Amino acid sequence: MSRRDHTAIATFAGAALVGVVGGLWLARSVDRTQRDALFSKTAWRRHAALGYLEREGDVEAIGVLRDYLAWETQPALRSRGERALASLEAAFA
Repeated sequence: MSRRDHTAIATFAGAALVGVVGGLWLARSVDRTQRDALFSKTAWRRHAALGYLEREGDVEAIGVLRDYLAWETQPALRSRGERALASLEAAFA
C-alpha cells in the first residue's frame, strides 16, 4: 500500500468516527426532547414522550406517568399512557 492509500483510509476512518459520535449525540438529544414533551400542548409530542418513557423509563417515570394519566384528556393518549405505565410497573415489580 502506498502512502496515499494509508492517508485515504485514515481520512475515511476519521470521518466515520465523527459521523458515529455525531449520530449518537443527536439521538440522545432527540430522546431528551421527547422525554421532556410529556405535558406538551402538541399531541404527537406527548405520543413520542410516552414511547420514550416506555422504552427508557425508570422507577421515577412511574410517578410521572400517574400524574400524566390524571392530566391527559385524549382517550387514545390515555390508553397509550396506561399501557406504558403497566409495562413499567411490570418491569420494576
